[in-house]
Amino acid sequence: MVLGRSPTVTTLSVFVVIFLLEWVAIPLGLFGTLFVLTPPVAAHPWTLVTSVYAHVTLQHLLANSLGLLVTGVVLERATTRLRYHAFFVGTGALAGIAQITVGGAFGAGTGVLGASGAIFAFVGYLLTSNRLTDTVVGGIELSGRVQMLAFLLVAAGITLATGSARAALVAHFTGLLVGLLAGRAHLLRA
Repeated sequence: MVLGRSPTVTTLSVFVVIFLLEWVAIPLGLFGTLFVLTPPVAAHPWTLVTSVYAHVTLQHLLANSLGLLVTGVVLERATTRLRYHAFFVGTGALAGIAQITVGGAFGAGTGVLGASGAIFAFVGYLLTSNRLTDTVVGGIELSGRVQMLAFLLVAAGITLATGSARAALVAHFTGLLVGLLAGRAHLLRA
């Protein structure tokens, strides 16, 4: 694989470009309008995508970049570029929507941005779509309800174990849960 054509490298490049654009948007008063996903989503629908690539601080950017590097380079070998990018943006947007609706209902802020929901989806996908999981779990007969309960417990446990005071926990949980389900279904198999 040519490094420059890697979906992970492409995504990291978009992170940097968006981060630089944020520095132009801030003094113009456009940061929130262009990058932060807030309710109602219909007011600024493009933020469904831009919020996934935007980051508040350099530390936020670096943390998500590291998470993407660890998970993305593994996942990109198992799928196509189109599926990789669609899964990244789709799970990131879904996690963002969950954060502003469910999280917002519990006072967890009204705006969200960052790639962590998508990265948690990558983690979930990798946890349930590998040969070891197929071998171990594949031999155990569990009803759909029991599997869903197990996924909910795993997603909650990992979310709480990796959470911090300023983290978008609902987005992390949502991304992880969607990733676990998508991985079990091998949704991204090429």
